[in-house]
Amino acid sequence: MREMAAGEVTLVWQNEVGGLTGRVGGTRPRYLKWNPAGSGESLSAEAERLRWLADRHPVPAVLDLVVRGHEELLVTAALPARSAVDPKWTRRPEDAVRAVAEGLRALHSLPVATCPFDWGVEARITEAVSAGREVPASLLTAPNVDLLVVCHGDACAPNTLLGDDARFAATVDVGRLGVADRWADLAVATMSLAWNFEDPDEGLFWETYGLEPDIERIDYYRALWNAT
Repeated sequence: MREMAAGEVTLVWQNEVGGLTGRVGGTRPRYLKWNPAGSGESLSAEAERLRWLADRHPVPAVLDLVVRGHEELLVTAALPARSAVDPKWTRRPEDAVRAVAEGLRALHSLPVATCPFDWGVEARITEAVSAGREVPASLLTAPNVDLLVVCHGDACAPNTLLGDDARFAATVDVGRLGVADRWADLAVATMSLAWNFEDPDEGLFWETYGLEPDIERIDYYRALWNAT
């Protein structure tokens, strides 16, 4: 990562598969994401989705993508915003919860017909089985689709950025973005609130998004998330 940075890199994140995210400051602040071989994640896929979103939804601009064998490095421009799980916002959980809902509502309002990516149940299960994961038979039949939208694919709270005005500013980590039932995102987003905030107001999320919780769909998509 340092070889490509042209500056001092501050490590800000390490994911469960060994991928690293670092920040380079200075006059041209930027983020570098590196995936090791065998991680199962695709920064090429993320770059493709970021470019597709560029004039449709607030996301970081892609500055470079470097692929060396099975390793990838994605460089994106830094934005004047902070993750919803930054200490500034974990001390103000209502602002963070509201912004997560605002960001998803905005993403879900994009025209589905223009999105070339798929994150539907069948695609997810096929990918999981191909990767050697066993998907319970109870998940092979999904609830009837409520509304197809452009889903984030990893709608956990850290992937929403807030500006200094405490409003939604941008969405990050979109490598799985694709068309799916909106509950695939909503189930995960609300589940993640308890992981990141002390006593979060889930009701505020639903009020801000503009929907009543559907327990059957929430339970199914949380189980599918854990299985795939």
